[in-house]
Amino acid sequence: MIVVDSSGWVEVIADGPLAARFEGRLMSGEPVLVPTIVLYEVYKIMLRERSQTEALSSITPLRRQRVIALSDQLALEAADASARHRLPMAEAIVYATAQIHQATLVTGDKHFAGLPGVEYIAAEGE
Repeated sequence: MIVVDSSGWVEVIADGPLAARFEGRLMSGEPVLVPTIVLYEVYKIMLRERSQTEALSSITPLRRQRVIALSDQLALEAADASARHRLPMAEAIVYATAQIHQATLVTGDKHFAGLPGVEYIAAEGE
């Protein structure tokens, strides 16, 4: 099971330089979990770059996965993760979602580099 954070989804949607690597993980056959905060972040980024219709269309692949809502338990786990790893709120929610579901977090976000349960996909030259 994997959680792909916003950076990975944006790479795929925008056909960024790391798109193929994230697509490979998304197509691995493992179940994909999407925290609602990732849905929010990707939609917000796409809305900034494209029309509302295109932004809505771009999040269709995320909505086809298992979307995980922020529950009270997840909120508390995220707060613990934030304190323990000094993560900003959104990143802590994403990380806690992966941890609670025993999923690997696949990301290109440096906030997560080196954390347990994280597969960090670095840009060239990092």
